[in-house]
Amino acid sequence: MSQGIAPRMRLGHGIARRPLAAACIAASLMAGTAAAQDTQAPQQQPPQQQQPPAQGNPPDAQKKPAPGQVSNLQEVVVTGIRGSIESSIRAKQNSDSIIEAISAEDIGKLPDASIAESLARLSGLATQRVDGRANVISIRGLSPDFAGTTLNGREQATIGENRGVEYDQYPSELISGAAVYKTPDASLVGQGLSGTVDLHTIKPLDLPKRAIAINLRGEHTTNDKLNPGSGVGDMGHRASFSYIDQFFDHTLGVAVGFAQLDSPIQEKQYQAWWWSVDNGSAGIEQNWGGPHTPGLPDNVLSQEGMQLRSQSENQLRNGLMTVLEWAPGEHYHTTLDLYYSTFNERKYKNGAQWSSSPYNSNGIPVYSDVGITPASPYPIVTSGTMSNIAPILQNEYSKEKDKLFSAGWNHQYDFGNGWVITGDLSYSMAKKRLRDAYLFSGLAGNPTTDVYFRTPTGDDYPYFRPGVDLANPASVVFTDPDNYGYNGREEFDKQKDTIKAARFQVSHPVGWIFSTVDVGAAYSERKKTKQADVFFAWLNGNGDGAGNGPYDHTMGVPVGSAFLRGPTSLSYGGIPGILNYNVLDALGSQFYLTQRNGQSDWSRNYSITEKVPVAYAKFNIDTHLGDVPLRGNVGVQFVRTDQSSTAVQTNGDARVGTLTGGAKYNKFLPSLNLVAQIADGQYLRFGFAKTMARGRIDDEKVSSSASVARVTEGPAAGQVLWSGSGGNPQLRPYIAVGTDLSWEKYFGKSSYVAVAVFNKNLLNYIYNKTVLDFNFDKAGFVNDNPTLTPTSPIGSFTRPENGTGGRMEGLELSGAFEGGLLSQSLDGFGLQANFSLTNSSIPESSVSSIPGGPKTLPGLSRKVANLALYYEKYGWSIRVAERYRSSFTGETVPLFDQLGYVKVLADKQTDLQIGYAFADDTRFNGLSLLLQVNNLSNSPQKTQQISGLPNNVQIGRPLDYVTWGRTVMFGLNYKL
Repeated sequence: MSQGIAPRMRLGHGIARRPLAAACIAASLMAGTAAAQDTQAPQQQPPQQQQPPAQGNPPDAQKKPAPGQVSNLQEVVVTGIRGSIESSIRAKQNSDSIIEAISAEDIGKLPDASIAESLARLSGLATQRVDGRANVISIRGLSPDFAGTTLNGREQATIGENRGVEYDQYPSELISGAAVYKTPDASLVGQGLSGTVDLHTIKPLDLPKRAIAINLRGEHTTNDKLNPGSGVGDMGHRASFSYIDQFFDHTLGVAVGFAQLDSPIQEKQYQAWWWSVDNGSAGIEQNWGGPHTPGLPDNVLSQEGMQLRSQSENQLRNGLMTVLEWAPGEHYHTTLDLYYSTFNERKYKNGAQWSSSPYNSNGIPVYSDVGITPASPYPIVTSGTMSNIAPILQNEYSKEKDKLFSAGWNHQYDFGNGWVITGDLSYSMAKKRLRDAYLFSGLAGNPTTDVYFRTPTGDDYPYFRPGVDLANPASVVFTDPDNYGYNGREEFDKQKDTIKAARFQVSHPVGWIFSTVDVGAAYSERKKTKQADVFFAWLNGNGDGAGNGPYDHTMGVPVGSAFLRGPTSLSYGGIPGILNYNVLDALGSQFYLTQRNGQSDWSRNYSITEKVPVAYAKFNIDTHLGDVPLRGNVGVQFVRTDQSSTAVQTNGDARVGTLTGGAKYNKFLPSLNLVAQIADGQYLRFGFAKTMARGRIDDEKVSSSASVARVTEGPAAGQVLWSGSGGNPQLRPYIAVGTDLSWEKYFGKSSYVAVAVFNKNLLNYIYNKTVLDFNFDKAGFVNDNPTLTPTSPIGSFTRPENGTGGRMEGLELSGAFEGGLLSQSLDGFGLQANFSLTNSSIPESSVSSIPGGPKTLPGLSRKVANLALYYEKYGWSIRVAERYRSSFTGETVPLFDQLGYVKVLADKQTDLQIGYAFADDTRFNGLSLLLQVNNLSNSPQKTQQISGLPNNVQIGRPLDYVTWGRTVMFGLNYKL
C-alpha cells in the first residue's frame, strides 16, 4: 500500500474497495508501487482501511491522485507469475479477514484458463468439473450452495435453479482478480455460509496511464470429432481486447473489455445402470421372488444395463465489460460498472443403451461363456455373451441460450473531516432458454440380438460387440424399443432471475481502540421464475397413447435418408458406430407432438421472490496490546427475509389454479475479526462469526407432484403405491457459528507459510425428509394413471425440511516459496502448495433420504491439495500445476433436467503453462507467447453407485466413466 498519501485521500471505510482489491488489481496488472515488492509493509501502522470489500466497492482513494497529480504507480513494473503471486500474498497479508486471493498476471491474463480453475488452486477450495471444465466452487468442503459470489461486491443473478454462480459465465480475460473471504465482517452483504468469493473487474484510475491489451489463442481438444455432421469440431479459439485510459488530468477513467470464447468439447461417456445378484441365495430370485436368469451362476454380481454415449458440444460466449470512473476532486468519487454476456451452447449426444435385467420388458437375458473375477463379497461377472438384448438408440440435441447483465453505480463523498457517505445502486439479471429433444430407435423386425461383453472391474471403458450393425439404416428404425410409451420427447425451458439492490453507508471516526465506525443499510429484491413445457413425440400414423388412435410400441419407421449423417463412433466402448441423424429435422418431418405437462412437469413451473432488508454496524479496530499492534473489526448484521412462492395447482394432470406460500424471519449475525502482528512479518488471526445461507432457491417453491406405480422388487412387490415430492416455501436458512484461527509468516518478495484451523457448528440445517405414512387422499392428490389403482392412500412424500445440529472442522496448510531465498542459482524458481483436511457430521435425523444423497455435508471432499511449480526469468515462464480432491457427493442432472446426487470419486488434474515475453529493448516489446495444456494426463471423471442387496449388504460399484481429452491452447498477448 502506498505510504505518504494524505489522510484526506482515504475515502470510504465500509463499501469502498479495500487494499486487497487494489493490491490484486493495480500492482499486478500494470505497475506496482514501490511497496508492491515489499511484502512486509505496512508493519507498524496498519491503515484504517484493512477490511474486506462489500457491495459497490469503488477504488481506494489512496490509489487516486488528486487532479493534476500523477501517482507513484510507475515506479516498479510487476507482472507475470511472480507479480501475480506477490499481489495475492500482499492482499492476504493486509486483510483484516482470513482470506485467499488471486490476481491477474497482466491485463486480460489470469494464471489459468478459467476463473474457477484459478480459484480451485486456493487453500481450502475445490472445483467440480461440468462438461470437462471447472465450473462451480466448493469452499472448505461445503457444496457450491453454501458459497456466496459477488461481482465488485454485488450479488449476482444466476442461470441455474440455485444461487451458485457458474463461473464459466464470466470471462477470465475480463476479471482482474478475486478474493475469497473465509471469515466475514458485518459490512459484507451477500455472504455465504462457507465463504464469499468477490470477483473484481479493473478500475481505470488505478492505472497510471493508457493501456491496450490484445489476447488471441487457438484451442484444440484431443478427443477428435465424435459426431459427424454436428458442426462441432476439435478446434476453437479465445480472443479478448482491453482498453483502459484516463482523461481530464487523470480524473476520468474508462475501461472497456471484450472477450469471446468459441470452444469445442468432445465427451466420451459410459454408465453402468445397476449392479445386482440375480440367482442364488443372495439374489433377487430367492429373496424378492424375481425370475431366474438362465446361464448366470448363483451368487455372482452382474451389471444390469449400460449406456455408451458420445457428446459433441460447442460453447460460444461473448462478454463485454465497461467501467466509467470519475474523481473530479478530493471529496467526490463515482464508479459505474457494466457487464453483459451471452452464452450459447449446443450439444449433440448419440448413444446406445440396453437393459440386461431379468425384469427386461423384452424378455429375460440368457448368458453363455460367462467369465468370473473373484471379488468380495461376491465374484463379478466380467465377460461372456448375452442373448435377448434389445438395443435402445437415443439421439439427442439440446440448445441453451443464456444472457447475463449486471450494472452497479457507486457514489462516495468524503467531507474531509473523517466523515464519509457512500451510496450504491445495482441490478443483475440472468435469462436462460433451453430446448432439448431426443428420439428413440431400435432394431427392425426382431428387436433383440446377442452381445459379447467384457466389463472392467476397475476404472476403464468396457467392450461390447453386438451381433448387428447399429449404424446400418436398414437395421435400425424409429420405434419404441423398450416400451417407454412414446417415441421421443421435447422440452422448452425458460428461466429468469433478477436482483435489484440499493445500499447506503455512513463512516466516521471514533475514539478509544476504534479508528472508525461504519453504519449502513441495504435492501435487495430477488425474483426467480421458471417455466418448463414438455411434449411427447409420436411417429406419424401411430397413436399417442391418449385416445388419439391405437399406439403400437413395436411400430418401426426407417429414418429418412435426407436426415442421415455419418455414424457416431462408440469404438472406445467396442461398438464401431451407431446411427446418426439430424434430430430436429427428423422430429419435424416424421413425428408429431402432444403436450405432456403432467403433474410432475407442472411442479417445475414456479416463481420465488425474496425481499431482504439488511442493517449493520461495524467498528474498525486499530490499537495495541502492549507492544503488539492489533487491528480488525467487530460488528453485527441484522437480516430480515420475506420469501414467497407461487406455483401451478393441479388436479391430477390438469392445471386448475395457483398455489401460494411463504415465510418471514429475522436473523442477527455478529462477527469479530482480530489481527495481531506478533513479530516482523508474522501475524496471528482470529475470527468469530454467525453466518447464514438460504436454502436452494428451488427448494423454496410451493409446488409438488405425486404419482402411483407398481412395485417390482422387495417385500411390497406387486402393490401399487403412492410417492411424491415437493418444495417447502416456509423453509428457514442454514445457520452456523464459526471460529477460525490462523498463523501466517511472510518473508522474501513472494513467500509465506500459513496454518489455519476452523470449526463450524450448524445450528440449523436443511435436508430432504421422507414421510413414509403420508396420506395422499387427505392432501388432495388425484391419481392421473387410469390403468393403476392404488393399494392404499398411504405412501412416501419427500420435501426439504429444517433439521438441527451438525458440525465441521478442518485444518489448512498453505505456502509459497521463491527458490532465490535458498540459492542465487535457484532464482526464478518457486512453488505454491496447500493442503486441507475437513471432517463433518450430520445428525442421523438430518441425513438425506434421496437415493444416493449425501450422508454427510453435500460436496464435502475430506482432502483437497494443490501444488504448483514455476520458473520465470529471462522472459520465460513455465508453470506445472496439479490439483486434487478426494471423493464427494455431487449434484447432477441425469434425467428430465431434475436434480440428483452421485458420489464423485477422487479427482486429480494436471495443467501446464509455458510462456515467453519479448524484452522491452526489442522491436517485439509488449508481445508474449503462451502455450497451455489443460488436463495434461486426460484424467477421467469417475462416479460410483451404492447397490443395496439382500441381507442389508451394500456394495460400491462403478457408475460413470467420462473423459474429455486434453485441451491445448496456443496464442499471443500484446500490450501497449
